Amino acid sequence: MLSYQHIYHAGNLADVHKHALLAVMLAYMGQKPKPISYLETHAGRGLYRLDDAAALKTGEAAAGIGVAQGWFGEKHPYYQALADVRARHGDAAYPGSPALAAALLRDADRMHLAELHPQECDALRLAMRGSGAKIHHQDGFGMAMGVCPPEPRRGLCMIDPSYEIKSDYKTIPGFVGKLHRKWNVGVIALWYPILSDAGHKGMIAALKQQGLPKMLHHEVRFPPVREGHRMVGSGLFVVNAPYGAQDEADRLGRHFAALG
Repeated sequence: MLSYQHIYHAGNLADVHKHALLAVMLAYMGQKPKPISYLETHAGRGLYRLDDAAALKTGEAAAGIGVAQGWFGEKHPYYQALADVRARHGDAAYPGSPALAAALLRDADRMHLAELHPQECDALRLAMRGSGAKIHHQDGFGMAMGVCPPEPRRGLCMIDPSYEIKSDYKTIPGFVGKLHRKWNVGVIALWYPILSDAGHKGMIAALKQQGLPKMLHHEVRFPPVREGHRMVGSGLFVVNAPYGAQDEADRLGRHFAALG
């Protein structure tokens, strides 16, 4: 399915959760001189404008980064990535995971970004011009399997499908296990929404049963942004979680808990 467009949801509380942890993991990995590879299976358009009519229509950014931006000091890598993107694109800009990663990666690092939606892929190419990223107009799961193990071998793969295809909940655990076997040193980060029907629980149970190394599983809850909205939280499951990721998850958890 190709109907999902993240512009309606960019900068929401789930993005804050996902992007803050992603930024901390990439910043830590970048402390070592060896280059890294960054892969993303469902990249979207890469860069968003929160003054776009679609973003204003849902109000999710106002209830998301609009509320949470005070959680991050100037030295936090998420804050630094936001500042970098807004310095170049204006105060209404918000980086998707690709633009956030590009703001934190170094010249020697490499990026592979997959997006299947034709218009979103065109926008992604435009947003990532000059970044050195290789854009793949294809299924992201296939891209990751084809690229891995990447060169450089150190790296992180971000998996964050829209879950419009309900079978994703059943197939993703097997995909993550297979990807880890192909790329055992890679950090594999899976984001998922927590919906009111709790459809993610079987997927997480199946992931945990595989005994993957250095697992980090973190969930946060937040009030629905509007009446009838089914998303009530955000989750991340990370394999080979870098040092410091658990501390950041705990810190974020305290902020989200304070929202009520």
